[in-house]
Amino acid sequence: MAVEQDLLLVHVDNKPGFYARLEEIVPDVKPGWWQVKLLVLTFPLQLFTWILDDHQIEGEPFTMGGTPLRLEKLISPVEEGQQAARDAAGQQATIPGQKAATSGAKVVSLAERRKK
Repeated sequence: MAVEQDLLLVHVDNKPGFYARLEEIVPDVKPGWWQVKLLVLTFPLQLFTWILDDHQIEGEPFTMGGTPLRLEKLISPVEEGQQAARDAAGQQATIPGQKAATSGAKVVSLAERRKK
């Protein structure tokens, strides 16, 4: 489920439409619904407030004025790489009786390099 500060891709008419950052989710007066504030990353920046239910925030399609819309939470490639590294390290550490393997990567000191 998308949470505050997540980056989203908003699909319009079943095609990628625009990027937005989820700024705030607050309860609406109608039970089970939320006021979702989106910072739309266009020029100029725009602020939308949509009233959505849990399923729509989780990525289920919905319509607004007859136009199909869907929110897709984006994962940064940097975060994906970090998560993959954490997963690999966790898998290595959980194998009983084995030492954690190192990648064999060489660490280069930038300070030493500048001295040359």
